[in-house]
Amino acid sequence: MAQRIFQRHQNKPKVKLKVKIKKDDNVKVIAGRDKGKIGRVLSVDPLRGKVLVEGVSMVKRHTRPNPQRQIKGGIAERESPIAISNVMVVTSGGVATRVGYRMENTGTANRRVRVAKKGGETLDKKA
Repeated sequence: MAQRIFQRHQNKPKVKLKVKIKKDDNVKVIAGRDKGKIGRVLSVDPLRGKVLVEGVSMVKRHTRPNPQRQIKGGIAERESPIAISNVMVVTSGGVATRVGYRMENTGTANRRVRVAKKGGETLDKKA
């Protein structure tokens, strides 16, 4: 018979962060080593609260050659994740802004659309 594991001994479940930044958004870094840089979001990790931004927070990685997967060995430079709190979404006009939401009627149903707090520009691409 399996023994019961008390709650205090179990690993706490990870809390998924509410993220207002999506893949392919343009963001500006507002804190840290790369402050002021603008790049495109490659991936978002809501569990860890991190984003991967193109050309930002570059680190060197030593890689071993693997002929089966066509990987050359040597020192490769790639992006490392940065905290979501250290980036802001950039509008098409190049203004860093916070993100809000607005309900928009699209014919049959209402849709929640991301909106820039500065200027009120919609950030979601039309689908």
